[in-house]
Amino acid sequence: MRAVVFRTHGGPEVLEYTQVADPKPLPGEIRVRVRACALNHLDIWVRQGVPAYSIALPHISGCDVAGVVDTVGAGVTQLKPGDAVVLNPGLNCGACVFCHAGKDSLCLRYGIRGAKTDGGYAEFTLARAIDAFPIPKGVSFETAAALPLVFMTAWHMLAARALLQSGETVLIHAAGSGVGHAGVQIAKHLGARVITTVGSDDKIARAEALGADAVIAYNRESIDERVKQLTDGRGVDVVLDHIGPQVWDANLKSLAKGGRLVTCGATSGPQTSLDLRYVFSRQLTLLGSMMGTRAELAILLGLLKAGSIKPLIDQVFPLQEARAAQERMLARKQFGKLVLTVVE
Repeated sequence: MRAVVFRTHGGPEVLEYTQVADPKPLPGEIRVRVRACALNHLDIWVRQGVPAYSIALPHISGCDVAGVVDTVGAGVTQLKPGDAVVLNPGLNCGACVFCHAGKDSLCLRYGIRGAKTDGGYAEFTLARAIDAFPIPKGVSFETAAALPLVFMTAWHMLAARALLQSGETVLIHAAGSGVGHAGVQIAKHLGARVITTVGSDDKIARAEALGADAVIAYNRESIDERVKQLTDGRGVDVVLDHIGPQVWDANLKSLAKGGRLVTCGATSGPQTSLDLRYVFSRQLTLLGSMMGTRAELAILLGLLKAGSIKPLIDQVFPLQEARAAQERMLARKQFGKLVLTVVE
């Protein structure tokens, strides 16, 4: 099969479009003919070789996969060749105490497709049958692929961790990013007032079209000062952050007393400072969040089918142009998701 691999860690130039062996499903697995694979920052980190993701080389990235079942392994009865499916990017053991409690992303052996295993930058990929979900009728492969990781992440942050309530106000960073554009839609679905940030003025109207009630251009406005203006000095109930150190101080200053800060990532770096006096005197809550559960993915697919949410696709690239797609992500030019397509 054709695939995009890298044989050494480095920049986008290490990505190679080449021929590799077709994977063969084991018992309980399926082989999926990939029709679309969405990009995520995870792809960048895995390629760069960050310590958190130890992988064997050569490697195939890509955690968000949609396609058609091609072959089923022994014991698979719930799926058949020709079924259109989207894959859960989260990989859990199903046997530990957290898995039994339905808390997939706390699994003691948790991993992510395309990082712990080979992923979807290829004509075919393998998956456990239990990780395949039917694509709702009328939903394209590109849209299905753009949903899982970022919408699961945003839903888990807002609904499960921060317990965002109708009528509350939330600050969501980077409306043009994957998690950001998912968070805006989910927060509006939950009945919240949404303040979001963008890095350039040309993204303001697009953020408003997603449903944002107010948009802050962080390249020319102070985030926390603008939040205070927009909330009559009170601050927001919840901050959804996937940026890290670059906005950390603004996050804390933007929170109302008793507010909750939920973070899922650190694209601007892994370390930040924290004045504990500010946290306890204002009775703030700091929450970590990672990915989501298969039950939450089922909820999101239902919302997608109902038209309540929809991934916004910025640009579609053919598989062989994966390098150009990653370079666009690194340049922060996109608004929404970048997707690779595989033509038969």
